[in-house]
Amino acid sequence: MKRAGRGPLLVGTKQRKGRWLTAVWAVICPSKSRPMVSFRLKHLRRLSVLLLSAVVLAGCSSTNSTFLDPHGPIAASQRHLFFEIIGWMMIVVVPVFVLVPLFAWRYRRKNAAAQYRPDWTFSTPIEFVVWGVPVAIVAILAVVILSKETQLDPYAAVPSQQPPLEVQVVGLDWKWLFIYPNQQIATVGNLSLPSGRSVHFRLTSDSVMQSFFIPALGSQIYAMAGMVTELNLKADRLGQLIGRNTQFNGNGFQRQHFTVSVMAPQDFAAWVKTVRARGKPLDAATYSVLAQRSTAAQAKAQLGMTQDQAAKSVLYFSGVKPNLFADIIGKYRHVAKTGRRDGG
Repeated sequence: MKRAGRGPLLVGTKQRKGRWLTAVWAVICPSKSRPMVSFRLKHLRRLSVLLLSAVVLAGCSSTNSTFLDPHGPIAASQRHLFFEIIGWMMIVVVPVFVLVPLFAWRYRRKNAAAQYRPDWTFSTPIEFVVWGVPVAIVAILAVVILSKETQLDPYAAVPSQQPPLEVQVVGLDWKWLFIYPNQQIATVGNLSLPSGRSVHFRLTSDSVMQSFFIPALGSQIYAMAGMVTELNLKADRLGQLIGRNTQFNGNGFQRQHFTVSVMAPQDFAAWVKTVRARGKPLDAATYSVLAQRSTAAQAKAQLGMTQDQAAKSVLYFSGVKPNLFADIIGKYRHVAKTGRRDGG
């Protein structure tokens, strides 16, 4: 093996055979680092295996926090749409990964049978494939997505044999307040839902804009101060899910998550009775503490609540005012009209 100064490696024919990757790596590496080529290649292979494993395992979760393991019809539809789009895209992706190495092998330097056409300029069939196939795929994807638009509209009701459960959601720093107006209870850090019954969420924020998302049930939606957004979901499998805020809103952002407990209807009714009996009254003074910038665990300590010590970030409230949600929205609309808060 010869080397001319700091130029490319000149490798003999026998040595080049089966070592093309090493040679290419040596060309792009400085001469002082060439003894480390085999070391780098070994670690490159290990890194490739790790990255491939990460991709394969990305959809696996023991906390049921992905739409790839759906617990409701909306997430199931999103999962089906996701794989359907990938399937159509493979029409473009697979030929690229197959043809690139085939062309590289076909037109390699030592293949004397490969035709060399320096005067070739245009091919109608090739142009038709290059432009026609992507256009057709885009048109197909547009039809597929539009056909799902109505079903996946967050404002569209989810079919259910029972009236939907009403839940009012208030985004706070750094916690979520869930109000059950018909049951006159509220929770922080836990959202309990009956299985098989649709849920109608009305969302707002008593702080900055936030993003409400339960991946295993589907459909992310924003919550904004002085405004109301709506979301319809349904859980059809029992279990413990994870919900979170996906909009950065300060130092406690990473801890603004909550558990979603999907339980049988009779268990949900029993849970409501328990919260009514054991919950702390949610009056104006208590809400003012909740509205402060704090995590659920910090708010629980400030309120001196000892209920459910096993869950430090879960708070239960009873005696919730029917118009609490409207009052939270109204104070921002008053600011928009007058330019100041009440009493300001």
